[in-house]
Amino acid sequence: MRITKKDKRDQSSTSPCAHLRAAYHNCFNRWYSEKFVKGQWGKEECVSEWQKYRACLSVSSISLTFLFILSL
Repeated sequence: MRITKKDKRDQSSTSPCAHLRAAYHNCFNRWYSEKFVKGQWGKEECVSEWQKYRACLSVSSISLTFLFILSL
């Protein structure tokens, strides 16, 4: 379930959401290895990181769609 090095190579450093993606994945990997595998999954963690990353993806998607429409 962990994010692998291959996944990190696929991540574009030019993406406007790259830093938020990295923050979320770091948090998730830490939670998974330190809590989940030990059966400590009662508390929601990384919610803030996920919400910021998701919001960025939504804005980026809307921007790309708008640019695509303008190019038609």
